[in-house]
Amino acid sequence: MRTSGMRDYLDGPYKAARDVARAELAAHAEFAGLAERLPRDEYRDKVLELLLVAAADGLPARGYPKEYGGADDLGGFIAGFETLAFGDLSLMVKAGVQFGLFAGAILHLGTERHHKRYLADAVSGRLLGCFAMTETGHGSNVQALGTTATYDPATDEFVVHTPTPAARKDYIGNAARHGRMAAVFAQLVVGAESPERHGVHCLLVPIRDEDGAALPGVTLTDCGPKLGLNGVDNGRIVFDQVRVPRDALLDRYAQVDADGNYHSSIENPDRRFFTMLGTLVQGRVSVGGAAINASKVALTIAIRYAAQRRQFGAPGSAEEALLLDYRMHQRRLLPLLARTYALHFAQAELVDEFVRVFNDDRDEHDRRALEAQAAGTKALGTWHATETIQVCREACGGAGYLAENRLATLKADTDVFTTFEGDNTVLLQLVAKGLLTDYRRSFGELDPLGTARFVAAQAVEIAVEKAALRPLIERLRDVVPNRSDTSDPDAGLRDDAYHSGLLRYREEHMLSGVARRLKAGIDAGDDPFDVFNRCQDHVIAAGRAHVDRVVLEAFQSAVRDAPEEVQPSLHDLYDLHALTTIEAERAWYLEHGRLSPGRSKAITALVNELCAIVRPVAVDLVDAFGVPGSAVDVPMVVPSQHE
Repeated sequence: MRTSGMRDYLDGPYKAARDVARAELAAHAEFAGLAERLPRDEYRDKVLELLLVAAADGLPARGYPKEYGGADDLGGFIAGFETLAFGDLSLMVKAGVQFGLFAGAILHLGTERHHKRYLADAVSGRLLGCFAMTETGHGSNVQALGTTATYDPATDEFVVHTPTPAARKDYIGNAARHGRMAAVFAQLVVGAESPERHGVHCLLVPIRDEDGAALPGVTLTDCGPKLGLNGVDNGRIVFDQVRVPRDALLDRYAQVDADGNYHSSIENPDRRFFTMLGTLVQGRVSVGGAAINASKVALTIAIRYAAQRRQFGAPGSAEEALLLDYRMHQRRLLPLLARTYALHFAQAELVDEFVRVFNDDRDEHDRRALEAQAAGTKALGTWHATETIQVCREACGGAGYLAENRLATLKADTDVFTTFEGDNTVLLQLVAKGLLTDYRRSFGELDPLGTARFVAAQAVEIAVEKAALRPLIERLRDVVPNRSDTSDPDAGLRDDAYHSGLLRYREEHMLSGVARRLKAGIDAGDDPFDVFNRCQDHVIAAGRAHVDRVVLEAFQSAVRDAPEEVQPSLHDLYDLHALTTIEAERAWYLEHGRLSPGRSKAITALVNELCAIVRPVAVDLVDAFGVPGSAVDVPMVVPSQHE
C-alpha cells in the first residue's frame, strides 16, 4: 500500500483546503506546546496572533461569499477547520467561535445590510466576536433562555437585559479578553401596550470599545482556568438594560418594524426556532470532524511508539518484543484505528450532504435529516475521541503521561467536545426522535415532554411502518446461523451484507420496541412525560444503534469506491471495524437469537486474526492521515529531539 495513495483518498475532494491548513500548522511549528510554556493570558494572545495569521492567509474565509472575501467553498472551509485539529486545539476552537459561529450567525441569520456592514470584518478577524447563546441556567434547552431583548418604539431600539443570575451568558468563547461584539440569543419581547414574547432571536450587541474596555451596561468576567483549551478566553456576560438599534436584530426569519409590529414568514414559533438553529448546524458538523482528527493525532503517536518500543520478550531471547507485536496491544489500538477510518468516511458523507443541502437550499425535510445526521456523527465522533486518546495514553505508559508527548494536552483539550455544540446524550435523543417521527409535518420541542407527546401521537403509525421490515428479519433468520451446532460458525463473517443486516436488525428492533413502549404507556393513561422518561435509555440506545449502522455503511461505500491500490487494506480495516462493532454488542445479539455461542466465539477469533493482518501496515495507515510532523514528532517517538 502506498501511503500517498491512501492519503489522497482520505483527503478527498477538499485535499487542497486540507493541505493549506497543514502548511499553516507546519509553518508555525514554534506554537506547539504553548499551553505548557506560557502564562494563560500570554497563551491566549499567542493563539489570537496565529488566528489572525490564518485569517490573513484566507483560510477561514474560504466558506464565505466571494463578495465578502471568501471563496464560496463550504466543504473546503469545514475540511480546513477539521485539519486545524491536528495542531493546537485552542486555535481550532477559537477559529470555530470567530469564523464558524460569530460570522456564521451573521451570514445565516442576518440579511444583506448585516452582511455588508459586518461580514468582511468578521471573516478577516478585524471584528472579533462571540456567540452568546449558552446561559448559566440553560445549555441544551435553548428555547428556555432567560436573556430578554425588549423593543422600545419610542427610541427605535432593543433593550437587552439579563433579568436573573441564571440568565447570565456563560462559557462564551472570546468574551473574557478579545471579543468586541456578541451575537446574543435572547427572548424577543415586542409590543408597547401588551408586550408579547416571540421566542429566541439573535441580535448583534457591542460589548467592548476599541481599547478593550467593557461598554456601559456590559459586565464581562473570566471563566478562569479550565480542564483544557486555556488558549480560548471563555467568559461570562451580563447585560444591564443595554440598548442597541432595531437593525441589530438578525432578521432573515423575523422582522420588527418601527411601530413595533412583529413579522415572520414562518408562523409556527417552534418551527421558526428550529429553522433558525438549523442554519447553525455547521458548528456541530465541524466539531465532530475536529474530534475525529484529534483521534488521528493520538493514534499516530501511539502506533508509531508501539512500533519501535520494546518490552519483555520470549524466555531465553536476548531481544525484547515490540509493543505492537503483542496481541493485547493490537487489540487496544487497531480496532480504534479501524473505527477512526469508519468515522472519517461517515464525516465525509456528512460534509457532502451539508454542502448539498445549503448550496441547493433544500426543503425542510432535508434540513431536518441533515441536523439528525450531524447530531449522531458529532456524538459518536467526540465520544470516540475521548476513548481513543485515553487508550493511547495508557498504551504509551509513563511516556504518554508526559506533557511533552502531547497526549495529556489532547486529552484535556478534547474532553469538552462531548458536551459543547450539544450534549451527546441529548443529541442521540434528537437522532431517535427524527427516526420515530414524521418531521416533515410537525416540529415538536426537543424537551422530553414535547418529544413524548409528539411520538405518542404517531406510535401506532410507526409500529405499522416497522411491520414492513419483517421480510428483512425473516431473511436474516435464513442467513444468520442461530444454532450452536452450526458446522462452520465463521462462514460469511466477512460478508458486508451480513454486517449491515445485523446492524439494521438491531436498529429496527430497538425503534419498534420504543414505539410499542410509548404506545402502551399512553394507552394506559400515564403522564406523557413519565412515559417518555421511563423509555429514555431505550430511546438513546436506539439512536446509537442507528448511527452505528450509518457509520458502518459509510465505510462500506468508501471501500467500494476506493482505488484498487488501497482497497485491500481498507477492506481489512472495514472488516475489523464491522466485527468489533458486532462483538461489542454480542450480548444483545445472543439475547435476541441473532448469534449462536459458536458464532460469537468465531467473531472474537476473527477480530484477533484481523488485528494480526492489519498490524504490518498500521504505521502506514496512520501516516496516511497526513498529520504534520510538528504535531506528532514528540520526544518519545523521535528521541533525538530530546537528546
